[in-house]
Amino acid sequence: MVSERNLSKIVCIIGAGPSGLVAARELRKEGHNVVVFEQNHEVGGQWLYQPKVEHEDPLGRSNVLNVHSSIYASLRLTSPREIMGFTDFPFVVKKGRDPRRFPGHKELLLYLQDFCEYFGLREMIRFNTTVEYVGMLDYPEFGKDLRWVVKSKEKEAKEGVEEVFDAVVVATGHYSQPRLPNIKGMDAWRRKQMHSHIYRVPEPFRNEVVVVVGNSLSGQDIGMELVDVAKEIHLSAKSLDVSEGLSKVISKHQNLHIHPQIDSLHEDGRVLFVDGTSIVADTIIYCTGYSYSFPFLDTKGMVVVDDDRVGPLYEHTFPPSLAPSLSFVGIPRKLIGFPFFESQAKWIAQLLSGKRTLPSWAEMMQSIKEFYRSREVDGIPKHNTHDLANFEYCDKYADYIGFPHLEEWRKELCISVLRNADINLDTYRDSYDDSEMLQEAYQSPHFAHLGPETF
Repeated sequence: MVSERNLSKIVCIIGAGPSGLVAARELRKEGHNVVVFEQNHEVGGQWLYQPKVEHEDPLGRSNVLNVHSSIYASLRLTSPREIMGFTDFPFVVKKGRDPRRFPGHKELLLYLQDFCEYFGLREMIRFNTTVEYVGMLDYPEFGKDLRWVVKSKEKEAKEGVEEVFDAVVVATGHYSQPRLPNIKGMDAWRRKQMHSHIYRVPEPFRNEVVVVVGNSLSGQDIGMELVDVAKEIHLSAKSLDVSEGLSKVISKHQNLHIHPQIDSLHEDGRVLFVDGTSIVADTIIYCTGYSYSFPFLDTKGMVVVDDDRVGPLYEHTFPPSLAPSLSFVGIPRKLIGFPFFESQAKWIAQLLSGKRTLPSWAEMMQSIKEFYRSREVDGIPKHNTHDLANFEYCDKYADYIGFPHLEEWRKELCISVLRNADINLDTYRDSYDDSEMLQEAYQSPHFAHLGPETF
């Protein structure tokens, strides 16, 4: 529903990563007064590499995380740069920078810094400032204006600051809080255990026997990186039905092995797998993913994280009882992130200005229940609620706000990369056959205004 009202709100955004930055741009564009709180000294969020991890709990079990980024030194993008950019700000090669189609993490940080400078976002950001508490000023009634108390503290300040905002946008990311498996003997195992959150470089594992738990992208990446330094690497996966690409990699390296899930860990360093085989290991690295965590947020139980389902959230963005004054950008996973975050940001901005309205509380709750039911019918575990992997959903979402659908070339390039990675895991970032799709991309409006000399 669209109307022409234009109400300017004072809005707090928590986080200056990709989702926070695009939210800041869209909210300001819509006429809102925006303050962005960023705990680090620079923009980028997850893409701001933090090499010093010595003081972080290796398993991330403490309540306070000192390190936000989980990026390791050698990390390269798993998607080509062409599909990564915001709709009006292509992620192009720049002189003197990493020219690869799948560049290293620093290149994406530079892109976000360019985005920030181009749209003049830096003036809205308070760096080195941690949000300690977000809560309602008054108990809400649905449909009534709600305001938020935000307590923040600047790094060098002795005392925190308390402010009131009309709306809060949570854009804190979800690749920081380690998610750990529950393995028998885990607490009794006396050797080195760590989550991939603090893995940075392979050298500390030289000549060790390492077990890598989890067959995700990070598990495969870290496993492949360790083959040149570790004595043995043992990948433990939920299923031994691995991709053709991983099978090829394992066959190339005599010190890389695949195992089923771990049954138990023993004090003498033994790792027993469910098939009865065992090895004695020096280190276990858990590449078992991340959990959603909002320790600062007090919604009186109206938004909870239950086995990594953040809810109830209408369209992964709005808690029905608190919308639109509280919203989340960047919760969904397994999609082409930047354009989706942009569509979320536009929707939030237009709802807050009164240009658009949400369905009734009952309709939103019904939609959420139907979505949950569809996930259950499809056999998707609760902790994968926000793993969308669905272009149609992105297009449906765009329709709410008149945002353009994902371009066909973007979808096709994405699928092409997934297929290539499945077959050629160790080479897909440097060897590909998608030149026709690439030409189509470069001729699209997304790139065309830049001129041929850009490429």
